[in-house]
Amino acid sequence: MSTGGRGDGGSGLGVDDAIRTLLLVMPRMVGRVKRIQIPEELRSFSLAPRHLSLLAYLLFDGPMGVNELAARLEVAPTTVSLMVSELSRKGILERREDDADRRRKIVSIADEHRAAIDGWLGQGATAWRKALEPLTADQRQMFIDTLAVYEREIAGE
Repeated sequence: MSTGGRGDGGSGLGVDDAIRTLLLVMPRMVGRVKRIQIPEELRSFSLAPRHLSLLAYLLFDGPMGVNELAARLEVAPTTVSLMVSELSRKGILERREDDADRRRKIVSIADEHRAAIDGWLGQGATAWRKALEPLTADQRQMFIDTLAVYEREIAGE
């Protein structure tokens, strides 16, 4: 690994300086996110990290079908169906028939758990909004693309 500084001739951080900064920031950020407490009324449901993205989509984008959830989560519809079944049995999610297509099921967060889920996941959304709002649309896309590359690389893909 290089120990150079700016290295890009610009006025911003060089790659190595940025890496050093991120190597300090990322563990602190992950640690803080892990310490966000699950609301008391949801603790008995044994929610796993795989449930968080599903709940976040339903919270922020509203009710939707299993196939749409699967596409957004980038997993197979059967995987989403299993998660929805599990969370429906626990009373966290509700399924109803789509009025336009009786074969299709619409999934939503149960009203009795919506406030707790909103309070829990809303913290992260508020923090991301504060971080992302000052950026242009292109800068936000670059940030998201950068995180996606980092995720792939750290996973060894």
